[in-house]
Amino acid sequence: PIYNLISAVIRTVIPKGTTMLLRDAVGKELRAIRVAQSRTLRDVARDARVSLGYLSEVERGQKEASSELLSAICTALNIQLSTLLSDVTSQIAKHEKTSLTVITSDAA
Repeated sequence: PIYNLISAVIRTVIPKGTTMLLRDAVGKELRAIRVAQSRTLRDVARDARVSLGYLSEVERGQKEASSELLSAICTALNIQLSTLLSDVTSQIAKHEKTSLTVITSDAA
């Protein structure tokens, strides 16, 4: 009973085998920066000289952006590539450290 509940919570919070992919983290960070700047996909895609659809796929983590494309997107967003990569690295590290510890009592 309680074990089943705890087990269900663990699976919900941390699905077994879940890892954060680099393309997901990069996409989430790029979208957060774009939205914080109140920019549209169309604006950034135009400035980065990439198709709107492709930029959307990168932001959703469906496409792995090349270093040239990341550089162009960062330039369009007026941020340093190193800043993007540093922020993404921090997010992945946080995800890797996330864990749920279950403490049980033998008296139960």
